[in-house]
Amino acid sequence: MNILILGSGGREHTFAWKMAQSPLCNSLYVAPGNSGTAEIATNLEIKVTDFQAIKKAVLEHDISMVVVGPEDPLVLGVHDFFLNDDEIKHVSVIGPQKAAAELEGSKEFAKEFLVRHNIPTAAYKSFNASNVEEGYAFLETLNPPYVLKADGLAAGKGVLILNDLNEAKTELKSMLVDAKFGEASNKVVIEEFLNGIELSCFVLSDGKNYKILPTAKDYKRIGDGDTGLNTGGMGAVSPVPFATDTFLNKIEERIVKPTIEGLKKDKLPYKGFVFIGLIKVGEDPKVIEYNVRMGDPETEVVLPRLKNDLVEIFQAIANQTLDKIEIEIDPRAATTVMLVSGGYPEAYEKGMEITGLNLVTDSIAFHAGAINKDGKIVTSGGRVMAITSFGDTYQEAIKKSYQNIEKLHFDKMNYRKDIGFDL
Repeated sequence: MNILILGSGGREHTFAWKMAQSPLCNSLYVAPGNSGTAEIATNLEIKVTDFQAIKKAVLEHDISMVVVGPEDPLVLGVHDFFLNDDEIKHVSVIGPQKAAAELEGSKEFAKEFLVRHNIPTAAYKSFNASNVEEGYAFLETLNPPYVLKADGLAAGKGVLILNDLNEAKTELKSMLVDAKFGEASNKVVIEEFLNGIELSCFVLSDGKNYKILPTAKDYKRIGDGDTGLNTGGMGAVSPVPFATDTFLNKIEERIVKPTIEGLKKDKLPYKGFVFIGLIKVGEDPKVIEYNVRMGDPETEVVLPRLKNDLVEIFQAIANQTLDKIEIEIDPRAATTVMLVSGGYPEAYEKGMEITGLNLVTDSIAFHAGAINKDGKIVTSGGRVMAITSFGDTYQEAIKKSYQNIEKLHFDKMNYRKDIGFDL
């Protein structure tokens, strides 16, 4: 079949890399794609939220499956758009419908879902500009640090963790009254801080059945030792060494099962990935947030460990026969390190030539913010490239990634030197 992937990051290059290996995949298209997807698929100059242009491409290229990478099109209802159009409703869309995508589209919606289905999470309250004073009062009842979350999509930057009460109040006002994150912070969720170590759990759902993929842990902050500003993710490790069988069992029983059952009870149609951001508090897992797609850079360590044919899995999701699939996982560890533009996550320059890619051995370079320009591969985003490696241990894998990074160069290239440091 002909398949279209929506997105342009490292996650989408990883999807393309994995799906291109499938005998079920005839022609592969990525919209808009990057320099990495261009090597294995046909890039289409289409925005992920331009549904009419996506429809046109689907008809033109006889596409029978669309895999949605990022959250924006899902929250805007791309799946519903297909279902409501007679010309394209036969096309399988991998990603939840709009009502279910609110799990990521609204922090408040997600918290209400968690509480309603008795899934362990932090205590919280939500506020808007009209009751900002009540927000101040609620902050005073909490112990620091204070967690403020913009309700809507803020490209991974809408969560603030602050130690000072007055600063928390100032930031709350800045989010609600001064629209620090635009419409995303019309509403703000304030929640208790959970002290522990974070990890991510990835679940495949066909709307009835589920399968759990390997866990991963990503590193969000720009600086070594988890310092500095939050980013979209600077690296990842899979599996997570501290996630023992006992702990994984708790995740499945207390979180995954009630989540899938909750989606059914609430009649939220879900065909795709459920990405559950977790924190291990003591010996217990609690949910920090839901995302309705795969994580990035976690995809770059989770999918390479998947031995199955990914297209076959997606077909099973579309046909609701996921229970017939046996997930097979490579026992080796996988790690990835993200190369970023100097200045990221704040202002940075684009168009820097990337050299040394032909010298990379025993690692996979997944392109993210990189494009082809005049026969050269140049930077086009903040997170430029993810260097993924396998090893019998995560230490061995990470060493390979760093050895290959030394062969790569672009002006002002930056990366974390300590991925896996806390494990």
